[in-house]
Amino acid sequence: MSLLLGVNIDHVATLRQARYALLPGSPNAEPSPLEAAHDAILGGADSITIHVRGDRRHMQDADAREIRREIQVPLNFEMGITEEMIGFALGLRPEFACLVPETREEVTTEGGLDVIGKRRETGDCIRQLQAAGIKVSLFIDPEVDQVLMAAELGAEMIELHTGCFANAEGESVESEIQRLVAASKAGHAAGLQINAGHGINYGNLFHLFAVPHLTELNIGHSIVSRAMKVGLTESVRQMKQLMATYPAGPCD
Repeated sequence: MSLLLGVNIDHVATLRQARYALLPGSPNAEPSPLEAAHDAILGGADSITIHVRGDRRHMQDADAREIRREIQVPLNFEMGITEEMIGFALGLRPEFACLVPETREEVTTEGGLDVIGKRRETGDCIRQLQAAGIKVSLFIDPEVDQVLMAAELGAEMIELHTGCFANAEGESVESEIQRLVAASKAGHAAGLQINAGHGINYGNLFHLFAVPHLTELNIGHSIVSRAMKVGLTESVRQMKQLMATYPAGPCD
């Protein structure tokens, strides 16, 4: 089984909102997140990721519902742990929900969910989503204690936050890789599916090939950025081609 690619299309909605946030019903509103999803799937995306934030800064409720209805690949719904978002997810019924930290001050999601510190609310959210048939992933920093808590709370998957790795330079790159390796091994041993995401691009991807047991990478910004030159379908296809050389299969 080859390494899977989930394409995050939030940045497409961000571009639309820059011009049309105050004109949500405008027939001129573009670009379309739904069209972006279809283009990504045409390029080989195995799933589509969207994040409806509490402040609705990019994806809107209508976007999520339209994408849910129209796409033929699994939907990964990133969400904060709030009653509002739990209710929305239960109505949306995505295949996967990825629980993420969320603050209004951040530009995009920065850092992993503190599963240990938020054990009670995280566990309650997991149970509600799973009761509706939604598989749950936790977006966490590559720390073994956080990984083990994710397993204890019953999540099916974790998404290792690769932001520190992506921003590392020099000798610190190897240090961050080793953190990811240790977290991945611990998660695999605990029976979790191991995904990864944040800051992964066409240049640093190959460093992640040292991390075993990866099943899926979730990538957004780099793919959407390259699409400015080659189009979204081609930028997804290029990433998939690079990922096909991942040497450590998810079942290793």
